[in-house]
Amino acid sequence: MARKNLMSVWTRSLQRSFGQAARSQMQAGAKALKQSIKSVQVAHAKRARAPGGPGDWLPGVSMGAGGARQFRVYRPPGVLPGERLPLLVMLHGCGQSASSFAQSSRMNALAARERCLLLYPEQDLVANPQGCWNWFATRSGKAQAEVALIMRAIDQVCLLYPVDPERVAVAGMSAGASMAALLATQHPERFKAVVMHSGVPPGEAHSSLTALGAMHGRRKLGHANAKAEPKPGGRGGVAWPPLLLIHGRQDSVVSPDNAQAAVQLWCAAARLSAVAAAGDVDVDVDVKVGPARRSQRGQRYAMTTTDYKLGARTVVSWVEVDRLAHAWSGGAKSQAFSDPLGPDASRMVWRFVLKQFSAAK
Repeated sequence: MARKNLMSVWTRSLQRSFGQAARSQMQAGAKALKQSIKSVQVAHAKRARAPGGPGDWLPGVSMGAGGARQFRVYRPPGVLPGERLPLLVMLHGCGQSASSFAQSSRMNALAARERCLLLYPEQDLVANPQGCWNWFATRSGKAQAEVALIMRAIDQVCLLYPVDPERVAVAGMSAGASMAALLATQHPERFKAVVMHSGVPPGEAHSSLTALGAMHGRRKLGHANAKAEPKPGGRGGVAWPPLLLIHGRQDSVVSPDNAQAAVQLWCAAARLSAVAAAGDVDVDVDVKVGPARRSQRGQRYAMTTTDYKLGARTVVSWVEVDRLAHAWSGGAKSQAFSDPLGPDASRMVWRFVLKQFSAAK
């Protein structure tokens, strides 16, 4: 009997111990879950935070076969009835959101002054944990699905806001630059200009592994011309829109070699488009390279600009920035991927885009 009582006491003690341990684990788990939810809520609020300044910061959602993507529209103040404004699509880089990219580039302030609408598509963290656009995933079709989602966002904005459809351009930083180029080559008829700031041109990668190689400048000989996706020449014979390239010479994340590859790709596409447009007529389809121009403003980094033209038409304008790493040139101070000492990339983007709008008339 004593032995039975001892076993009973031991069993009850063991049950109490297990119960206490289970309660402790449940309490610790609940606390960790609350902290995790709070962290997610803080991160979400930070991503959704309006960048401030005059004008409206308006939400939207694009949906399609590739899922759903949120976007933000910046509308400058005082839009008049019947007024039609140009639209610039701004694609953020890895580790950025629509809001942080707007803050870094300070493009909203420029758009308020210049009377321009801005569309900021935002990558979903479920689609890419680093917030990168999947520009490289052409073999799986994920890149094309994201292109379609961005195009749906553009269509929505053109329908709901006072957009002049003949004045639409796209620009991006890093992964956003690569996606901007893919967007423009897949739908060249929709854009009058494209801007790549520190990106990789289309066709240099088809998976995350090859994307890393391309970012570091590793590519096969002739790959940029011979194996580009999409094929140079444009969809339906439509010429690709003029390209503004901005790249830092000290960029260790995306090799400056990618800018040279983009130049080669765009020039090849321009020649093929010119040949297709000329038919049997013997025309000069050589892209002319202008002289390299060095310039520096105050204490900002110096830059070298080289223009590539086919006749009077700009094919590429390539800006190489001394001492600039992987950051938006001339961006806001204390923002990630932003260097206030570089020449003002936002001004360069707008001047280039405005020039192409005028040339297309």
